[in-house]
Formats: sequence, C-alpha cells, structure tokens
Amino acid sequence: MGRILYRYTLREMMAPAALGLVLFTFVLLLARLLRLIELVVNRGLPASQVAALFAYLLPAFLEVTVPMAMLLAILVAFGRLSADSEITALRSAGVSLYQLTPAVATMVAASTLVTALLAIYARPWGHRELRLALFDIARTRASAGIRPQVFNDEFSGLTIYTERIEPATDRLVHVLIADHRDPEQQNTIFSSEGSLVSDPARRRVTLHLLDGIIYTRQATGRAEYRTEFESYEVNLDLEAALAGLSEQESDPKELTLGALVERIDAKRATGERATAELAEYHRKFAIPFACVVFGLLALPLGVQPGRAVKSRGFTVAIAVIFAYYILLSVGQALAEEERVPPALGLWLPNLALGLVGLVSFRRAAREQPVLPELPSRRVRALLTRLFPRAAGQLPT
Repeated sequence: MGRILYRYTLREMMAPAALGLVLFTFVLLLARLLRLIELVVNRGLPASQVAALFAYLLPAFLEVTVPMAMLLAILVAFGRLSADSEITALRSAGVSLYQLTPAVATMVAASTLVTALLAIYARPWGHRELRLALFDIARTRASAGIRPQVFNDEFSGLTIYTERIEPATDRLVHVLIADHRDPEQQNTIFSSEGSLVSDPARRRVTLHLLDGIIYTRQATGRAEYRTEFESYEVNLDLEAALAGLSEQESDPKELTLGALVERIDAKRATGERATAELAEYHRKFAIPFACVVFGLLALPLGVQPGRAVKSRGFTVAIAVIFAYYILLSVGQALAEEERVPPALGLWLPNLALGLVGLVSFRRAAREQPVLPELPSRRVRALLTRLFPRAAGQLPT
C-alpha cells in the first residue's frame, strides 16, 4: 500500500512540475527573450552568440522557478486528489496526511538540491560569463554593448548616455558623454547624433559624433571653455576596458560559496563591512530552503476540498509566491541598507511562511480547515446591529 501510494502521488506531481517549470521560466524570461530576438533581427548578432547569452541568463531564472514549479505541482496534484474525493477515500481507509508526505518529501528534496546547485555554482557562473560575453560582443558589434537610456561606464574614464539607438542603422540619438580621462581637465560633450565604428582587430571602437558642443573645465583653475563642432571622434579603448574587467573586484553575485567566504573573511580582517557579500551568502541557502517552506504550505492547502483544481492551484501558488518574494525583496533591501542583519533579512520569508506552513500542516493532519471558518451567526448579528437597514439583504 505504501509503495503504491508513493508512486501514485509522485507520478501525479511530475506533469504539473514540468508544466510549471516551463511556464514560470518562460514568463520571467519573456522580456529578456524579446531583447535577445531584437539583437538577432536588428543588430545582426549570430544565433549561436545569442544562444550563449540565453544559457548564461537561464540559471538565475531557474533558481527562482524550480521552487515555484514544485509548489504548483504539489498544489495541483493533491488538489485533484481532493476534488475527486480520493483524499476522502484514503482517510476513510485509515491513511493519514503523514502517510502522504514521502512523495512530497522526495519532490522537496530534489527541488532543494537542484536549487542549491543553481544558487551556489550555476548562477555565479552565468553572471560572470554574461558580463564577459557582453564585452566580447562590444568588440565585434559596438552598438550592442551600449544600452539606451542607461549611463554606460564600462569604458575607463568615460560615461556614455544616449536617448535611443536606431536598430536599422545603429545611429545613436542625443548623446551625452562625460570624459574625465585627462586629469587636467574634464569634458562634457553633447551631440545630436553619433555612430559607432568598431575595429575588432585592435579592440577599439570609435564614436563618431555630429553637431554638438563640448564644455571643458580645467581641474587646476576656474577656466571653462565652450566649443561647438560639426564632427568629433571619441576613441573607446576596449583593450583597456577588458583589462579593467579582469582586474576589478567581482560582483558578489558572480562568486561561488567558497569565494564568498574568502572575501567575507578578508574584509572582516581589514575592518571593512561585507554587507553585500553576507546578503548573497545567506541568499544561497535561503532560496533553496524555500522549497521546504513551499512544501509545508502546499500539502495542507492542496488537500482542502474544492473544485476547479488547476485554477485554484495556480491562484494559490501565485499568492504564495507573491507573498514570499515580496518579503524577500523587503528583507534583502533592509539588509543591504544595514537596517537589519543580513541573516534576518534574507531568512525573513522562510521564517514567516514556514511558521504558517507548520500551523497549516498540523490543522490539516487533524482534518481541520486550514483557514478557520468565520463564525457566520456572530458576524451576521454584528452587522445587523451596525447596519440595520442593510441587514435584511444579507444571505441566510
């Protein structure tokens, strides 16, 4: 009986898990997919290069969508069993909620392991390789490395801003450049338009500007100059930018667990704060543990009587996911602002929803409603006293 029930419930969760993983990943990746398609169609990047970018992006999204898919799978699978009265039949045969947990525990353990591997190894690898790939794209297709309406500071001593980039011609419209490569003076350049010409062999990009003004300010004095131009060229040294990339300190998101621990210890040894590193360290454990929390919540919610299994399961899954990631965002923001310790900020959603899950599981195991029923008679009497005219319209 136990093995049959285990295989049966595990098989019920497989299809919703696969469907949820594809659905959630596609929804979260949709904006990035449109951007990648635009690079192929309008910017002329080869499909192989775009596929590599997609591969680098995928681990960061899978780290989030694997727990989501597991939550949906449990809700839908046990919701169907409940809607078809199979849960009622099992309970009549003496099967308790605890005897239904082995298959759920297997799903939770597998999801936790996969999410942990993604968080500790795959996501740092993806972030690191994505950054390197974007610089590599800039070597061969300069305009692809500059984003519109963003202050791009990848080139040493330069900050470049453009209002938009015309995809067909790679023309930059309304360009602003802050040039502080020369320590003796600082140039601020405004131009109506510009174009990028790349030289992959020399790892250099030339930004050709038209119809603009240069404001020059001397560092040692108060002298300021204004120069108008019809044509002006700015050299962007990709070789220096790429060298700086290898020398600069990596973002905490690009570090594996061991590298994070080493950096935290190094900063503590010098008296520096390691807030960002500690937040990322706890995130690598908090997100995988969310699978355990989701499992605690999903099983008691899934066995509740009800119809419209798929729509109810999807709605409850979205509500739980929304609550979890709102708490995670708030906790991470508070941790990064040093208002709370990183451990508390990153583990806040697990603590809050984990407590709710434990209470819900205990009530479901006792065959009690997960959400206590409202005392309808008392509510009706209270409304009658407060709103006597509307009381007659209340349903009996």
